[in-house]
Amino acid sequence: MQITVTPRLVIRELVLEDAPFVLSILNTPGWIRFIGDRKVHDLAAAEQYIDTRFIYSYNTYGYGIYAIESSEGKLLGLCGLVKRDYLPHPDLGYALMPENEGQGYAREAAAAVLRYAVETLGQKVIHAIVTPTNSRSVHLLEQLGFSFEKDIMDTGERLLLFSYHANGSAEQ
Repeated sequence: MQITVTPRLVIRELVLEDAPFVLSILNTPGWIRFIGDRKVHDLAAAEQYIDTRFIYSYNTYGYGIYAIESSEGKLLGLCGLVKRDYLPHPDLGYALMPENEGQGYAREAAAAVLRYAVETLGQKVIHAIVTPTNSRSVHLLEQLGFSFEKDIMDTGERLLLFSYHANGSAEQ
């Protein structure tokens, strides 16, 4: 299901047929460094991950992580909302394949998902967590109107918690 579109991107729900792409992105150095090793090392595991994480989230919470596709249909990355037990509001997350970084896709996709969360889902607050060493993500969150809230700990790792309070629309 298509979630939203921008001039260059289509944001849509992931399906089991996206398993080869999900397998690739979950094993990029950037994903492993900044998000963590999800132990998804074959297509069957990628299909299971899509089913038990992404599709489960769509069905349970009404949102989740989505595919970022170019308007030509090329898969570029992932962006969406995650329900975390330790956060009271959805967490905005995004990742691109390395060859798609630095072209404004993360900002465009994150802004579109943020708008969708506020305007369609009615979310008033969106969180984002980031490792302190991920300066590009910190900068992107600040560009989108997120503010630093505090340091938090997740499984022994220090993370930065940012929050967006909906009182205007997200930039694109």
